[in-house]
Amino acid sequence: MILPIYTYGHPVLRKQTEEITSEYPDLQTLIANMFETMYHADGVGLAAPQIGLAIRLLVIDLAPFKEDDPELGAFKCVMINPEMLEMSEEELDGSEGCLSIPGISESVKRSEWIKIRYYDEQFNEKTEEFEGFKARVVQHEYDHLEGSLFTDHINPLRRQLIKSRLTNIAKGKAKCDYKIKSA
Repeated sequence: MILPIYTYGHPVLRKQTEEITSEYPDLQTLIANMFETMYHADGVGLAAPQIGLAIRLLVIDLAPFKEDDPELGAFKCVMINPEMLEMSEEELDGSEGCLSIPGISESVKRSEWIKIRYYDEQFNEKTEEFEGFKARVVQHEYDHLEGSLFTDHINPLRRQLIKSRLTNIAKGKAKCDYKIKSA
């Protein structure tokens, strides 16, 4: 089922999320719905707060990049209760957008590599290191679980320049090709 994506200004996007257990109601259905919602919106990552749930769950599928990089194209994962263990001090600049902030993309500095512990969809514990673009996408989605958005990481001058566009999104004036829910 395709779910509405909550947009900038909705309080759920700023909430601290709660851990879940394997007993979370209809977890596998929720995960499937998150992937379907993400694919429908042409996204590569989606965190639970973006569909209105303040829980520590995110999905990623970098298949759209398989022609450019087969390794990226093979990266698909579910992360439950992720915990960031380490982040490099070295940072890389890169353009980011967000399904919850339609029509806006900005340059964001992210750690070049990260080490993260999480549970997969069968609740197997994993600890993995990611670098480059994978690390960027994981950090972006992880931020959602911490109540942070990519716009929090941009230059204050750039944030001021896009303020009116963010305000319009918060007022429900966003235009996009997928279902949204504003504040």
